[in-house]
Parts: sequence; structure tokens; C-alpha cells
Amino acid sequence: MVKKLLTLLFTSLVTFLLSVPMFAQEGSKEEEAKETPAQEQAGKENKEKAAKRARWDGIVTRSNKDKSTLTVRQRSSGVEKTIHYDSSTQWISQEHLSTNTKIIDASQVKDGDRVICLGTYDEKGEFHATILSKRLSK
Repeated sequence: MVKKLLTLLFTSLVTFLLSVPMFAQEGSKEEEAKETPAQEQAGKENKEKAAKRARWDGIVTRSNKDKSTLTVRQRSSGVEKTIHYDSSTQWISQEHLSTNTKIIDASQVKDGDRVICLGTYDEKGEFHATILSKRLSK
């Protein structure tokens, strides 16, 4: 009878000791999940910005310097998209598989050039380029 009680006591003690770290971890996870309203707002803004980041690549079919737009046709699907740019857009050129880039200006991108556009979509669904990379063949 005494052996059974000691075994039960020992088993209970081991079970309790093993469960204490688990409860401590759950508590810390709850604390980590709590955010201040400012942190929550910043998190939402970051998620929205990340969700709106976009990439479009293809061949320039038309350019309109007055409206600051390029129409770029994807090579794989043939779908065309109007890319908007402004004074903050960075223009670069780069050879295929090269890490060297050169700063260029908008006048150096012509119809028929292959480009990669990185940017964001606005609330109207328009693509605004932050980086426009003219691809050069070797």
C-alpha cells in the first residue's frame, strides 16, 4: 500500500514538473501576441505595403513621355500593362546575369526594349514603378 502511494506521489510530482515549463511558454506567447494599438497599426500598414508590391516584365510596346507611362507586354502571356513612372522612379540598365548596373534616364528606354518594373499598385489598380530596369543582351 505504501509503495502504491509513493508511486502515485512520484508520478504526480513528475507530471507537475513537466507541465510547468509548458504553462510558462503559453504565457509568454500570449504576452508576445499582445500589441499596442500603434504596433497593430504599423503591422497593418506593413502588410498592406507588402501585399501591394509588384513586378512586371516584358517588352516596351508604347511610351508616352507626356503622361509618364510605358506600355509593357509580357513575353509569356502577351498581356499588356500600363506602367506609370515619376521623378522618384530609379532607372537602371543591366546585362543578363550580370551584377553590374548602370544608372540611366527615361530617354534611354525605347520601344522594343526588354524591361523589368518593380513597384506598387495604387487604390485605382494602376502600377507605379519605383525601379525600372532596362535589360541588355550580351
